[in-house]
Amino acid sequence: MGASLVENLRFILWVAVVALLWSGYQAWQLDYAPAPAATSATAQQQPAVAQPPASSLPAMPGDQTAAAAPGAPPAVPPEPAAVQGQIIHVRTDVFDVEIDTLGGDLRSVKLPVYPVHKDQPDIPVQLLDPAPDRLFAIHTGLRSGAGAPEASHLVLMQAGRSDYQLAAGADELAVTLTWEAPGQVQVTKTYHFHRGSYDIGLDYTVRNLGTEPYSVASYLQVQRLNNPPARSYFNVDSYSFTGPVAYNGSKYTKLDVKEMAAAPFTQQLAGGWIASIQHHFLAAAVPPAAQVYSYDGTVSNNIYTLNAIGPATVVAPGGQAELNAQLFVGPKLQAQLEQVANGLKLTVDYGRLTLLAQPLFWLLEQIHRLVGNWGWSIILATLLIKAAFYKLTETSGRSMARMRKLQPRMQAIQERYKDDRQKQSEALMELYKREKVNPAAGCLPMLIQIPFFIAYYWVLLESVEMRQAPFMLWITDLSTRDPYFILPLLMAAVMFLQGQLNPAPPDRTQALVMKWMPVMFAGMFAFFPAGLVLYWLTNSVLSVAQQWRINKAIAAD
Repeated sequence: MGASLVENLRFILWVAVVALLWSGYQAWQLDYAPAPAATSATAQQQPAVAQPPASSLPAMPGDQTAAAAPGAPPAVPPEPAAVQGQIIHVRTDVFDVEIDTLGGDLRSVKLPVYPVHKDQPDIPVQLLDPAPDRLFAIHTGLRSGAGAPEASHLVLMQAGRSDYQLAAGADELAVTLTWEAPGQVQVTKTYHFHRGSYDIGLDYTVRNLGTEPYSVASYLQVQRLNNPPARSYFNVDSYSFTGPVAYNGSKYTKLDVKEMAAAPFTQQLAGGWIASIQHHFLAAAVPPAAQVYSYDGTVSNNIYTLNAIGPATVVAPGGQAELNAQLFVGPKLQAQLEQVANGLKLTVDYGRLTLLAQPLFWLLEQIHRLVGNWGWSIILATLLIKAAFYKLTETSGRSMARMRKLQPRMQAIQERYKDDRQKQSEALMELYKREKVNPAAGCLPMLIQIPFFIAYYWVLLESVEMRQAPFMLWITDLSTRDPYFILPLLMAAVMFLQGQLNPAPPDRTQALVMKWMPVMFAGMFAFFPAGLVLYWLTNSVLSVAQQWRINKAIAAD
């Protein structure tokens, strides 16, 4: 490798980091940029109102009378459209839920533990919402096919009470609704809410009151207005994917609404699930893992609908059948997601560096259990990572220190051969060889930092555990920018000091760029999550301390 190329490698890497950040942001804009009219539903803005399609039912497996297209409405609605249901209010320690007796559906789900804005704690995040301009629904029910009566989400059910609350000391709350076609079939639909959990169990008991076998299949449906937040460098909610997702038992897929509108999504398998996700939150419908379900996804009037319907179960006259499923409506708490279904944890989207980000989050979580503060967890995790790579970075640091010690001799060579780049390069290489210095080794710390930086970025951005988490003093939310830009300024100061400890670039232009690099980074990091800036600041402080110690030892040799 030529001397001039080796000398410039550190500079090139720094420029590459800046280019990587910028190009990543640009690519993200291109990948996820929505229609200009779209705005953030999470931020309670007013999007354009789309006309909801008619309530649809998934096709009954093997039913030749079902609609030809998945999700198409039946020819004869089971109930008149004018029927109005009663609202049942359900409160637990983590939920404020409305259930509509029309269909027995979850009509509205609010999360009291998670306010939309930290300075407005009384306004909780709301996921399910029947309003046309914020439509977000999970429909559940049973299909029977062949024109037989069925307890779909279009029928009126009955409830014994209109208000339920998880009792003090109780771990579970059951809410039961019933529906009956006299002399034919009786259905009991029960929701199970658990203390501290966003997993909602759903059970059906189907009793055949007739004289003929009764065929029934359970279905789950996720329906939502396609209205992702407008992509903005200043809107942290817009950084994450918002839209439909699916899992096929082994692969997690973010579904493109435009592609789904052109070619409906279909699959048939066991161990899958469907969901609609957004930054930090999701609503998922999870069938029994052992059963083969048929899945489809369609788009109509800018509203996407995901269906999952199970196999038909035949209930003998006088007999009964038990059917079940699970719903998850709430924050992307990884421990809970992992317990509900395989692959559900993948909705916490750490991107291509998931293999690095997942153990990094695990490390942060373990430290947090000890110290109880995510800011200190970031600092301590950074210290542990730095310690793990200490020997590796010490070797490169020693090379940098020797390069700095050789700086006067290098400058003399550059001055002597300033008109002959070839001889200058040869003389510098000879100097490096004689003094046993590898200038490229100084680039190793930067190469190590890049993947950890990107992984840290996604961990801090995507992990709801750190949403609105305070550190200390003015940092009240590690997942958003420093409100006074103090951390970015401190980071710039430490980076400037770090530059003084390293050998100066041989080229004046490069030296000028490196001099202003801390200011450029401070400008970019000013709007990054404060937790990410805290990581970079901590890492830079540790690097400065390490390099200062090495420089002092080399100078004494």
